[in-house]
Amino acid sequence: MGNTACFTKYLADRGLKSTRQRELISATFMAINDHTSAEELYLRVAKEEPDVGLATVYRTLKLLCSAGLAREHRFGNSSSRYEPLSIKQHHDHLICTKCGYVEEFEHPKIEKLQDEIAASLGFEVMTHKLELYGLCRKCQP
Repeated sequence: MGNTACFTKYLADRGLKSTRQRELISATFMAINDHTSAEELYLRVAKEEPDVGLATVYRTLKLLCSAGLAREHRFGNSSSRYEPLSIKQHHDHLICTKCGYVEEFEHPKIEKLQDEIAASLGFEVMTHKLELYGLCRKCQP
């Protein structure tokens, strides 16, 4: 089942309407394939549907998160950014503290080491996130 069908089913299961605006917002969001803010998503959606409101975008993003199709991130002191979950498997983030740039990365040694540390301490990890903060190439002196 694709993301659109999953989202439509999620809405129906909760007695919520699958409106044209919600469908457009979710399809636009899934097509971005990157971290985006509600405001950035709103600007994209408003080009096609000028009557859509920013509040509708926020509500739809919250529904996508509740449906397990998106994840909300708060990197440092920045506003929330959202990413589609079906696009990538688990990954970690490098966040620039100056410009807000986010780079995703994966490394099997890091994942293995985290699992080993947890096991040695008798801890079962359910989920985790790794965020490293610093300066990207463009912002370095």
